[in-house]
Amino acid sequence: MAFEPVYLIDGARSPFLKARNAPGPFSASDLAVQTGRELLLRQPFAPTELDEVVIGCAAPSADETNIGRVIALRLGCGDRVPGWTVMRNCASGMQALDSAAMGLQTGRHDLVLAGGVDALSRAPLLFPDEMVHWLAQWNQARTWSQRLPLLRRFRPAYFKPVIGLLKGLSDPVIGLSMGQTAENLVHRFGLTREQLDAYAAQSHARALAARDRGAFDEIVPLVDAKGALYADDDGVRADSTPEKLARLKPVFDKPYGNITAGNSSQVTDGAALLLLASERAVRERGLRPIARIVDAQWSALDPAVMGLGPVHASSAILARRNLGLNDLDLWEINEAFAAQVLGCLAAWRDESWCREHLGRGALGDLDMDRLNVDGGAIAQGHPVGASGARIVLHLVRALQARGLRRGMAAICIGGGQGGAMLVERCEGI
Repeated sequence: MAFEPVYLIDGARSPFLKARNAPGPFSASDLAVQTGRELLLRQPFAPTELDEVVIGCAAPSADETNIGRVIALRLGCGDRVPGWTVMRNCASGMQALDSAAMGLQTGRHDLVLAGGVDALSRAPLLFPDEMVHWLAQWNQARTWSQRLPLLRRFRPAYFKPVIGLLKGLSDPVIGLSMGQTAENLVHRFGLTREQLDAYAAQSHARALAARDRGAFDEIVPLVDAKGALYADDDGVRADSTPEKLARLKPVFDKPYGNITAGNSSQVTDGAALLLLASERAVRERGLRPIARIVDAQWSALDPAVMGLGPVHASSAILARRNLGLNDLDLWEINEAFAAQVLGCLAAWRDESWCREHLGRGALGDLDMDRLNVDGGAIAQGHPVGASGARIVLHLVRALQARGLRRGMAAICIGGGQGGAMLVERCEGI
């Protein structure tokens, strides 16, 4: 089968809003609808002309289970435009792009809205199993003689909530949290706490510099039900320095670990959406694409070192295209943890690791001036379902701003996977 080109026409994202121990001002569909409405209003076609809507979401709420369809309907796409939801943990937004691209490449579709969203601040609090079983027995009881023994067995500890987000950020197969897998990379590659904090501080500094020069024009401001405006990512900090980060205590491997809240990505609410089109749609509708999706790859690895997923996935694309690390103009590697990004860089330099896992020699040093040039998830946040779409969108914007041509977006995935997408900026077709 001959595959057709896939073009990126436009994209937008919401501000990424840090979770602050309480439900945020927007539901997941609210985030996507406000973002998508602005994106669609500036197009020369109506929402009803889309062929489908594909949304990545890792933690949809119970009343938005197929959130892709909810978003499509709320955006005014009409009853006849299908909407569906994909879930590949941290890469759900990138998976949505890849799924949309397959429909375009095979000629089934011409225009698709794809991306990702999550409102992690609204992740549920759950009852412990003991409380669930107790409630089941209580509901089955029909008389007070049956219920009195249950009251005697009730314990106040049954009210202690289970934090759904923490369960979601733990691997059920290996029994490790995502932070513990990052600690594994620290030990494997001999990373230091100083290196992690320095990288985290750089993420904030680059994000602030990018904001000051207007590099985040893909952000669509949000307005909540009370009329409050949210215009920027609210987790970026000017006071995030290596010295201040060094004062934070380890979270996942107490007391001697290296992963802290400061050198990890932030728990965040946010949405990122992109419009993808076939070559036929571009030609017939007179669209002006800004980039082309050239290649994509999914890989899998030991869940205990899931942070190295970007190396596995992107290295496969590099080998297929006969490219080196620095043959690409820019890279976006999602910053789940500073240790995870630095671990990827260390793996590419490690001859024995590359021989064992990639079947080739070391790829060498990736130029840091090409990587996450406007900061990343440590500063901006990581709304799990949206991040894979965000890094693709911002990679294209960063290429545009610098007059560069080609870049790679890559992401690690809880459960031991990696995703990567190679894009080229369009200057006309």
